[in-house]
Amino acid sequence: HEHQHVETMLATLQLMQGEGYRPTAPSPPRGSRVPAKEVLVDGGPFTMGTDLDAWAYDNERPAHTVDLAPFYIDTTPVTNSAYQAFVEAGGYQDQRLWSEPGWAHRQQAGLEAPQYWRKECEGVWTRLRFGWREDLPPTQPVCHVCYYEAEAYATWAGKRLPTEAEWEKAAATSPDGGAKRRFPWGDEPVATSRANLGQRLFSPAPTGAYPEGVSGWGCHQMLGDVWEWTSSTFEPYPGYAWFPYKEYSEVFFGPDHRVLRGGSWATDPAAVRTTFRNWDYPIRRQIF
Repeated sequence: HEHQHVETMLATLQLMQGEGYRPTAPSPPRGSRVPAKEVLVDGGPFTMGTDLDAWAYDNERPAHTVDLAPFYIDTTPVTNSAYQAFVEAGGYQDQRLWSEPGWAHRQQAGLEAPQYWRKECEGVWTRLRFGWREDLPPTQPVCHVCYYEAEAYATWAGKRLPTEAEWEKAAATSPDGGAKRRFPWGDEPVATSRANLGQRLFSPAPTGAYPEGVSGWGCHQMLGDVWEWTSSTFEPYPGYAWFPYKEYSEVFFGPDHRVLRGGSWATDPAAVRTTFRNWDYPIRRQIF
């Protein structure tokens, strides 16, 4: 719980204007080309959630069987350059790409690009990071977009956001049908060679930077770097029982919140795994 509040405090520091907090951090590892842009995940039943993980919260329990149709999922997070193409193609002005509540929010909030982005000249964008402006890194995962923006981008790209069940199956299972994995790469502990977690880099890493952390289906960076929106609302699993107090999860269940998965660079390794469920309002952008 304390680790989660540390991440919230970092998101608050990110809200600063002007010259702010300049963290000392190592440079992210170099990215690498990922050959396949998407992968087909087999249909069929799998075990969602957990009964075994001592760290799991009440909303991750109990383990239960979910049967899914086959689905495609991208092998990397959406990059800044891919999202920039959506912005420059007029994605924020095309109402056809947005859901009705998404378009209403875009208009009311005046959204034109991800939070902290600024267009300097044609084709050149910068972003604000902890009070300091820097060139937009093209191969890093896009950050600070709300659910409605992510949904509109997916529509523009001819795709859709995954459900949280699809996300978990792609992250925690493998084509060989072996045991479910605590982490995308298996049950071995989190290491700096496998995922960008633990406030080490103070930034997402380029896509393809962690080949040792690839899931059984070939998906990169499913843990760490940036939280990933899913299309699912935050609901209890069948047989849910609150623990240790109702106010941790139960009061947030319902259609008002969307589920995020995977953690970010600011998430402590102790607080995240393939079953971990985060949730927030679909208008929220300041989270990583």
